[in-house]
Amino acid sequence: MSYYLKDPASRLDYAIEWVPYLDGQTIAGSEWSVAPAEAGGIAIDDERFDATRSAATLSGGIVGHVYSITNRVTLTDDSIDERSICLRVEQR
Repeated sequence: MSYYLKDPASRLDYAIEWVPYLDGQTIAGSEWSVAPAEAGGIAIDDERFDATRSAATLSGGIVGHVYSITNRVTLTDDSIDERSICLRVEQR
């Protein structure tokens, strides 16, 4: 899991390059989620993907809180995989 810092006022894109994990497949679907889901926490403003990369635009968050942002993809062979990043919200 990758670890990043995020300012609560920032609205940024976070992406996962899936090429090393695809084994000849491509991405057919992608979903992003945030844990914990809480009022004032990190919000997913936009999600998108192409054959080898998925991305989400994230905003908000409560200073001092740590969030796990998970991307779950379905591949063209119907297999499912997921990767997560960890965001700690700090006033920067």
